[in-house]
Amino acid sequence: MMFKIDENLPVEAANVLQQAGYDAMTVFDQHLEGSFDADIASVCQKEGRVLITLDTDFADIRAYPPPQFPGLIVLRLQRQDKRHVLEVIEHLIPLLSSEPLEHLLWIVEETRVRIRS
Repeated sequence: MMFKIDENLPVEAANVLQQAGYDAMTVFDQHLEGSFDADIASVCQKEGRVLITLDTDFADIRAYPPPQFPGLIVLRLQRQDKRHVLEVIEHLIPLLSSEPLEHLLWIVEETRVRIRS
């Protein structure tokens, strides 16, 4: 599974996923910072990468229909400090191997993950 880490997340999120054995890149790796959401989404589609973001616009299934994407993970966290975000991503790692993600939208909160198709 391959991931793209949005610019609103710590770049260390890619390291957390890489240490777990996943292929993860940041938007900074490809100089995509500041790009429109639609452009980021298009790159993820072309590369087959799951986007992980804090941008709740990606939770709009009318604008970003999950079946058209390798997967979308939108973090809806009460705290968005670096340490907390990285902890939440670390807690997601076991779910990545046990729950389907392909063509789905995961909305991740501190205490639950909602999955939409």
